Amino acid sequence: MRATNFEFKIRFWIIGAIFGIAFSFYRFDPINISDWLGSLMAGAPIDSPPTIRLMRIIFALAALWPIAGAVVRTWAGAYLHSSVIHDTTYHFEVLVADGPYRHVRNPLYLGVILSALGYGFMASRIGFLMLTIGMTIFVYRLILREEAGLLASQGESYAAYYRMVPRLIPSVKARVAASGSRPDWRDALLGETMMWGCAVAMVVFAATLERKPFYIILYSALGLYIIQNFVLHPKSKTPIG
Repeated sequence: MRATNFEFKIRFWIIGAIFGIAFSFYRFDPINISDWLGSLMAGAPIDSPPTIRLMRIIFALAALWPIAGAVVRTWAGAYLHSSVIHDTTYHFEVLVADGPYRHVRNPLYLGVILSALGYGFMASRIGFLMLTIGMTIFVYRLILREEAGLLASQGESYAAYYRMVPRLIPSVKARVAASGSRPDWRDALLGETMMWGCAVAMVVFAATLERKPFYIILYSALGLYIIQNFVLHPKSKTPIG
């Protein structure tokens, strides 16, 4: 089932709600999934040294996912202007087939899923499932809506691209030839400030296991994003694309 135009317009808030609901499950399931996995693999209590060592390894590996998500989105954003990525309306007039778009049709949404997977290890066991499954379903519905619009507006050019390039699982080998577009890395990095902030916050937590610096970095990145997209440019931009 495709997402509606309204869902696309408020996607930033829906994604935020998915995160909020997922982490609220700590009320019913107070055990962090990383602690649980560490205890399961160590065959020891959660607060035992072997479990804690494994838990730190799990958090370190989990931190790689938001980094991967930020890298993928920045790479994609270098070929698609941030004003398009964060706009509240669909843009079906241009087909981008450079950079990561030669390997996967929806690198921006892939980046969101990768980041959600990493942050899922900060949640409870039920919260992890809620976040990863809920985010994947919502993103998939957004993708179906966008692809339908591109097929309708671009016709055979997008249909050919659709047949050659996978939707969400990247191909190691580029499936289409480069069109020669030049990447704008400055715009891409500025557009993905929040994603990089979230990645850094996760890395800091994995290294220190301290929540205070984690929340300081996370909320600073979120605040900067809101200022950029809702205060400085309230009419043209809104959410994660």
